[in-house]
Parts: sequence; C-alpha cells; structure tokens
Amino acid sequence: MDHQDHVRLLRNGISSPGGVWAELGSGRGAFTFALAELIGPEGTIYSVDKNQAALRDQARSFQKRYKAYQPTIHYVNKDYVQPISLPPLNGLLMTNTLHFYEYKAAILKLIHDYLVPNGRIILVEYNSDLGNTWVPYPISYDSWRSFAEKIGYAGTRLLERVPSSLMGEIYSAISYKIEDTD
Repeated sequence: MDHQDHVRLLRNGISSPGGVWAELGSGRGAFTFALAELIGPEGTIYSVDKNQAALRDQARSFQKRYKAYQPTIHYVNKDYVQPISLPPLNGLLMTNTLHFYEYKAAILKLIHDYLVPNGRIILVEYNSDLGNTWVPYPISYDSWRSFAEKIGYAGTRLLERVPSSLMGEIYSAISYKIEDTD
C-alpha cells in the first residue's frame, strides 16, 4: 500500500476538514499523514503510540513533509489500552492495530468515552477472522459491524477495500458513538 491507498481508505469517512482527531497505535505515521491531508491545517491530531522512537520518526517526517503548513499535531507516547488524557474527539482512527488484541471489548469501551456525541471511529483492518503470526486477532468487516453494535457504536458502514498481499484484503469502516441515555 502507498499514501494514495491510505487516503482512499479514509476519505469517505472524513466529510470535511477540521476537527479534533486521534490515531491510536499510529506507529511511524503512514495513516497519520493521510489523516492530516484530509482534515487539513484546520484540524488537530493526537498521534498516540507506545513506541517513542516511532513517534520521533513520525515527527521528523511531518516536519519535512509539511513545510508550507504544519497541521497541529500532538505526539502522545502512551499505550492506548490504558486511559489517556485526550480532549473530546470528533474522530478516532485505528489502523492495523486492533488485530494485536484478542479481547477488544474493553479497549473499544475505553475509547468510546473519548468521542464527542456522534463522534466517529474509523477502523482499518484485515478482512479476516483467521489470524496468523503477524496478525494474530484480525476482525473481518462483518464481525466488526456486529461487534461494534454490541459495544455502543451505530451506523457502521464499509468505506473502502484494498488488496493486501498479507491476508487478501484490507477494509476501512466507520462507526458512530451512540449517545448514552442514562
């Protein structure tokens, strides 16, 4: 996959520039760059990763890539499976990271609270429920749609699919935070 594939996977889930977003498990920033392109300099990104070296590489790459304008980006060196201090988010991006966790419900309930009412989560994952050494616990789109509903997300829809040499296909999907009624 290249940068244009990353943008294509996210584009239909980001309707307008701006907003406050986080990418959880951002690594060296391949999808963070795509997110920055789509939300533009009006937006703010919290790039969260437990690997400090990856975040440093990402910050250097952002400085080189965005010379004309620098999107507002905050680098957060934390493991997203633990509570993180973030502002209310319009959107949250998880790309090729959730498949490292067998038990996803607690993580997804935790991040649910980071979103504003009707905030969205964009998930990018391998379209399979069968893991391997490198992708131990993937979640197919059909499984994601069913699972998301059970843990407080609604309106799940498929955004895009791209081929993957590792596991056949990668998809992106969007889901929205359901408002608490208590």
